[in-house]
Amino acid sequence: MKSRLAPAVLTLALITLGLASTARATEVVGNAEAGAAKAAVCAACHGATGNSVNPEWPSLAGQHREYIVEQLVALKSGVRVAPLMNPMAAALSEQDMADLAAHFSKQTLVGLETGSDAWKAGEKLYRGGDAARGIPACAACHGPQGRGNGPARWPQVRAQQPSYVTTQLQHYAAKSRYQTGKGVPAGAELMYDVAKRLTDEDIKALTAYLQGLR
Repeated sequence: MKSRLAPAVLTLALITLGLASTARATEVVGNAEAGAAKAAVCAACHGATGNSVNPEWPSLAGQHREYIVEQLVALKSGVRVAPLMNPMAAALSEQDMADLAAHFSKQTLVGLETGSDAWKAGEKLYRGGDAARGIPACAACHGPQGRGNGPARWPQVRAQQPSYVTTQLQHYAAKSRYQTGKGVPAGAELMYDVAKRLTDEDIKALTAYLQGLR
C-alpha cells in the first residue's frame, strides 16, 4: 500500500519548512510611495488599489510583502511559470520589487461574496482538513481567517478570485507552477502533495469559501 503522511505530520512539516524559508528574505527596504508610482502598470490586471476585478488575476492588496518579493523573484528568474508575468517581472530590480511589495501590502483588501452553498464544505475542509485522505487543514498555514503568515511566506488567501485560486491549485496538483531546481520556494513540494489530493469538488468548495472569507 502506498504510504501517505498523516495530516498532522504534513501540517507540522509545512509550518517548519515555511519558517525555514525566512532566511531567503530580501534585505532591501521598500518605499511604499515609490511603489505606488511603479504599480501603475500593475493596475490593468490587479486593480488600481490591488483589488482585482478580473477573475483570472489575484488581488494583491494587503498581501504580505515577503511573499510578494519571493514570487516576483521566482517570476523574474522563470522558476515560477507564468507567461504573462514572467516578462513583466524580468525588468524589475530588487528595489522595484521591495517598493511594489511595500505599496501593495499597505492597501486594503476588499472582500468578495461567497458564490454558492459550496462554501460550507469548503469551510470544513479549510479549517479541519480531511484525515481520511491525508489532507491537512489549510488554516494551519494560511490562518483561520486566511491572512497567511508573512515571515513564513504563507500567502494571504482570503477574498481571492475563485478562478485564479482554482488555476493555481491545478498547477500545484500538476507540479507545473514552478520549474524544478534552484530557487523553488520552500513548501512547494508539500503544496504539490496537498493539491493532488483535492478533487474538483474540493477545489470548488474551497474557492467558494475563500472568496467570501473576511
